[in-house]
Amino acid sequence: MSVKRSFGLATFCVWLVFAHAAASAQQLGPAAAAGAGAVDGASAGSGEFRSLDEEVQSLKEEVLELNRDLFLLEEELLFPANSQVAFFISMDVGEYFALDSVNLKIDGKEVANYLYTERELGALLRGGVHRVHMGNLKVGEHELVAIFTGHGPNVREYRRGATMSFNKGIGAKYLELEITDRASKQQPEFAIKEWE
Repeated sequence: MSVKRSFGLATFCVWLVFAHAAASAQQLGPAAAAGAGAVDGASAGSGEFRSLDEEVQSLKEEVLELNRDLFLLEEELLFPANSQVAFFISMDVGEYFALDSVNLKIDGKEVANYLYTERELGALLRGGVHRVHMGNLKVGEHELVAIFTGHGPNVREYRRGATMSFNKGIGAKYLELEITDRASKQQPEFAIKEWE
């Protein structure tokens, strides 16, 4: 299912909720107007509006649930488990390197180029992991080249690369690009490792 189609379906569902609410309000209009003169009519009208509000809230919850299900279905269709590959970035310490961007190439083809904000870097330094790229690869040998750009010791510009050949078998493959500080050399170290 394409992104356009699922977005269109979600938009249609939201429209359907509001159309239903408008139709219900129109049905209540004459009843509320007829009972406006009586005290009992006023309390009955407010009770009907409360039930209408509850119905609208229920429909909104159903639309959100449907949207979540559509997102999961789209993920399964676009990235089937037998050909799925995902690349993650993690950082440890960050004293000798401040990451600006990362560029990923698989078999010589650029698949991702990501520029980090201060907030995202803070999350990585606190132990967060960022999914840089998710895609499909056929079974066989592949080469990953990751180029890290940022600032090294003494705030000088720093550009380093890491390369890894990996075998993509049947099933999902997850690779982590890890940036750590090497205190003995006072410089960052870049490693690529496979998740089991």
